[in-house]
Amino acid sequence: MQHPDITLSRALRSVESAALGIPSRASLDEELMIVERAQERGWFTPDEDERVRLRYGQYLTTRMALLTTLQQIETMLEGMKREWSENLPYFATAFAAACLMVRGSSFVIELARTRPVVWKKLDEPEQRFGLPRYTFSALHKAATDRKRRRQFQDAVGFYRAHREEILALAERDGFAGLIAILREEELHLSTMEQSIWRGRLWYRWFSLLSSHRAGYRRVMFHLFRWSGSAIAELRQPGIKPAGAPKRITARQREELMRLARPGDVFITRHDDAMSNLFLPGFWPHAALYTGTREQLEAVIGVMPPSLRVRYRDTTRFLEAKKDGVRLRDAEETLALDACLVLRPPLADGPLGEALTRALSHEGKLYDFLFDFRTADRLACTEVIYRTYHGYPPVSFHLIQTSGRACIPAEEMIDQAMACGFTLVATCNVEDGTIHTAEKALADLHRSRGRKE
Repeated sequence: MQHPDITLSRALRSVESAALGIPSRASLDEELMIVERAQERGWFTPDEDERVRLRYGQYLTTRMALLTTLQQIETMLEGMKREWSENLPYFATAFAAACLMVRGSSFVIELARTRPVVWKKLDEPEQRFGLPRYTFSALHKAATDRKRRRQFQDAVGFYRAHREEILALAERDGFAGLIAILREEELHLSTMEQSIWRGRLWYRWFSLLSSHRAGYRRVMFHLFRWSGSAIAELRQPGIKPAGAPKRITARQREELMRLARPGDVFITRHDDAMSNLFLPGFWPHAALYTGTREQLEAVIGVMPPSLRVRYRDTTRFLEAKKDGVRLRDAEETLALDACLVLRPPLADGPLGEALTRALSHEGKLYDFLFDFRTADRLACTEVIYRTYHGYPPVSFHLIQTSGRACIPAEEMIDQAMACGFTLVATCNVEDGTIHTAEKALADLHRSRGRKE
């Protein structure tokens, strides 16, 4: 189990990243015009369909990131014995995640409730993206459930009761961004005053606060029970049984580490990950292998002291996930079902420069909008793009995918191999096997023939 401070730090960064993925009305002018035109005519044109599905996909993946963040905090808090005031940082992080989800759900539901053509579109199954029928109806049911609304309202009451203590967390290292999100979300909560405080809810809530500890435990229990059931409802159905282990075994991880070299690109897959949604094809994710400290320094030279402190003995990867661009252990990055390994066509000199450039991005937030034209926040394949682009013969080009300029992982495989990357190995395309050379190429072709 991770140290609580590490879990909290990652949760903070996940919430900060996700805040950009929850759309505001001001950012959706073009999409609002599209749905109005579609509602008037009674259907979506193909280009409009792609645009709306893109936004819906961004919302679903951001929502799942927030839900899993809540789940991770819950797991970390199990069995911890601290005073309620010491747990306020965890509450503030969980509450910010919940506020973002409620606001996002409310906006999407409002958009579809008054526009039947939108509701019908979002409920359509989409084989390309692994979306079952009635996805939106399930979301609507979960978001409007009265019991869950009461649970969230309890959390709002606790936040209001301890607002000054929570906002004071801005003085703590790493919390300024989270508190800024909470202050912004307060504006949205204020617009819902009548529904949140309808009847005698406020007074009934304060009658429950017989002690700080009891109030805290009750609210956190409600938040986590609320999020846990939502996670279950949004998990991709029928892919694998709940609780089933990842298909890559510890033995396979060790073999992959023996095959890999610093600079290799791992293209990866979780069979039932929500991140697979709206990412056509078998391979949705990417990570950069950096190797052991000794292996990496043999390529880039001696690490700066600041990097050596962060580069643990177990570090093997640089990877962008919902908690940002971080150095990660193999046990974390390779907790997967399948992967393949690509090797760049660079000599040691250019490779060292490229990896040094890659490490300069460590610590950035995750880009839920997948816009590769900006470099302040990075998605998974964007780490690879910004590592290698421009080092001959490597030259990637962004493609327009439903209005966004990016390189999906499947496209990155094609572009990488076209400019000289070699396929080193595949793992679990055929369950239980690691293949190299011609057998790996056969695996790659086989994976692309599968229906998702």
